[in-house]
Amino acid sequence: MALTIAPTTLRLQRPLPDRYTTASPAELETMIRDAKAALGTRLMILGHHYQRDEVIRWADATGDSFKLARFAADNDRATDIVFCGVHFMAESADVLTSDEQAVYLPDLNAGCSMADMADIDQVEECWETLASTVDIDGVVPITYMNSSAALKAFVGRHGGAVCTSSNARAVLEWSFARGRQVLFFPDQHLGRNTGFQMGFDDSHMRVWNPHRDLGGLTAEEIRAAKFLLWKGHCSVHQRFRPEHIAAARAEHPTLEVIVHPECAHDVVALADRVGSTERILEWVTAAPAGSVIAIGTEVHMVQRLAAQNPDKVIFTLDPLICPCSTMFRIDEPHLAWILEHLVDGDPVNRIVVDDETAEWARVALQRMLEIV
Repeated sequence: MALTIAPTTLRLQRPLPDRYTTASPAELETMIRDAKAALGTRLMILGHHYQRDEVIRWADATGDSFKLARFAADNDRATDIVFCGVHFMAESADVLTSDEQAVYLPDLNAGCSMADMADIDQVEECWETLASTVDIDGVVPITYMNSSAALKAFVGRHGGAVCTSSNARAVLEWSFARGRQVLFFPDQHLGRNTGFQMGFDDSHMRVWNPHRDLGGLTAEEIRAAKFLLWKGHCSVHQRFRPEHIAAARAEHPTLEVIVHPECAHDVVALADRVGSTERILEWVTAAPAGSVIAIGTEVHMVQRLAAQNPDKVIFTLDPLICPCSTMFRIDEPHLAWILEHLVDGDPVNRIVVDDETAEWARVALQRMLEIV
């Protein structure tokens, strides 16, 4: 069963057989271990940092979405790549890997709420509206890595590029060397935080609401803006608030606060460091023993960092805990199911981006690689 990614694809995961849903942890471990042994070097399991520990322990490589996609593309031995992440990550891996490699997603319902806040129809409608309001040749579209292959293809066709949370500034600087305005989607917060880092302020930014005429803006506001920021956000990172930082600092006077740039700007402004998941990992690992660190990102990653650094006090900023609910759909039963189907020669949940979309998405990704 292959899922070809088109602009209006409906993802629907079929229920797992009882063999997997009723299996004990020991039985699931045996299934996965035996399947991995049978598949050998043709298999690669990729695990995103936000995955639960029971899945991460089976991963051949861990990282953020783009690092894992590149890892898959750079590996010429594995032909079957099981991506334990969400759908846009599997799409990117399919775009970047060769025709001889196949990418699989254990649960098709593992989506990304942020990526779903901007679809290709909305972005194309926005572009048409902008073309009737400003000189469209001066607008550079930039999509965050956390977006569908269709949006990556859109920016590829229209002279834009993809960015990640770690290289957003370099990509935006590249954009302003080519145009006077940037249309940035789907995460408004990464665009805003990067703009502030570059020396801009709120007067240069407007939020584009795709559900309102003219994005909820006047023609004059659109023409004056340097940044048109899509009204989208991460459901995890938006939970962190300034009062969380205040409470943590009151309890721990020597606290260092590290947050992801998908957090709102009022949170980012109060943090000691702001960085991608990979940077957060690097900073925490390098921190001296005895450090007290509060982290504003997905809780599974924070808990894993705490376990890996027992000589430091590491905790999440949000006292109510904040898992990525869609990433959490990937579990051992789904992993065992997809691996055993590969062993049986009956692959399921293959993610296939159509050729035209893949071609233009690859252009946008390649531009990003050339920028950095």
